[in-house]
Amino acid sequence: MAMDLKIARDLGYDGIELSAAKMRAFLAAGWSETELAERLRPFNIPGIGFLLDIERHGADRAALMQDAAELFHLAELAGAKGVQAITGPVSLSAVQAHAAGQPVAAYRGTLGLSRDEQMRITAANLARLSGMAAEKGLILYFEALAWCPLNRIADQLELLDRAGRPNLKLVVDFWHCYASGDRPEDVALIDRDLIYGVHLCDSRPHFGGIPDEGVLRDVATGEGVLNLREWVDAVKSTGYVGWWSGELFCRRQHQDDSFQVAAEMKRLFEDLIH
Repeated sequence: MAMDLKIARDLGYDGIELSAAKMRAFLAAGWSETELAERLRPFNIPGIGFLLDIERHGADRAALMQDAAELFHLAELAGAKGVQAITGPVSLSAVQAHAAGQPVAAYRGTLGLSRDEQMRITAANLARLSGMAAEKGLILYFEALAWCPLNRIADQLELLDRAGRPNLKLVVDFWHCYASGDRPEDVALIDRDLIYGVHLCDSRPHFGGIPDEGVLRDVATGEGVLNLREWVDAVKSTGYVGWWSGELFCRRQHQDDSFQVAAEMKRLFEDLIH
């Protein structure tokens, strides 16, 4: 976490979308919550991520609400404006097993339920979670994973409408949109007031089927198949004015000089957005 903050500060980033996992690791190492808050106070933190498997229901729902309460507390400590929530199952192997008609021993979420049931459960949870976030003055920004149910932009907009909470928004993630079958013209139709944040990223070619994030996202941003200027222009055409966050899954760059990689990413962003 300290290195992430140093990179953001030294390279002149406007802010940072912070990893809650790294915040937890900081605390687990013996630092206090007060020390954590002091470290983060100088930074603009639009959001922290992320709340997993938001469709948890039945016996799993209590754990979801407990996870949410803990994450909202971390967001308060960070002085963050929002918390990201994502669908599940996060496990790609669970989704692949279900699609192949095999038993799913791990968490399965709403796999196998009708779309109406998936919608009803997920929207109800989003409404409850948004209410909890609002009590802390937070925005809940939603992202549907490309290999999970209800992954299209139209699905996400329907969920926001059903939940009906003013502090519930969505994040536009170029890779998840592309891998789910959406295109820039679909992004351009989103109401700008529903967008809270953009994840600018790239992809290898996806030819259909269940997308494998580990394979498809292992590419440097700007070197994949996405026409990033088209995607950026689609967001800008909505009238959106807000923050843009880089997500990088390229393993080669993960093992490179992080300062150099982040500097190159910043230059790419400035060229594309400004």
